[in-house]
Amino acid sequence: MVDLYKTETITRSEVDSLDGITVLDFGTNWCGHCRSAEPHVERALADFPQVNHIKIEDGQGRPLGRSYRVKLWPTLVFVRLGQELARVVRPTSADAVRDAAAKATEQV
Repeated sequence: MVDLYKTETITRSEVDSLDGITVLDFGTNWCGHCRSAEPHVERALADFPQVNHIKIEDGQGRPLGRSYRVKLWPTLVFVRLGQELARVVRPTSADAVRDAAAKATEQV
């Protein structure tokens, strides 16, 4: 079963302290774009087990998404110690996510 987007369970200061590569996956459970992207994201991230995947329900007034200037769902932000390494907005293929993950892991 695929994980659901959860209300923010992590703060920006906690993200800033995460040493490994993490992808913050901003979206909502009811978003059609998010549902369409889900299999592509899961397929691509299966090739990068070292990347921690956190699905965060986003919306107006949600501070974490705003701190990364998320405007469209889903937006995947690859970070390490709070520093953005790569970003994918509304991926329509596993390759787009795979490319961003590769770019992020190469920078470590």
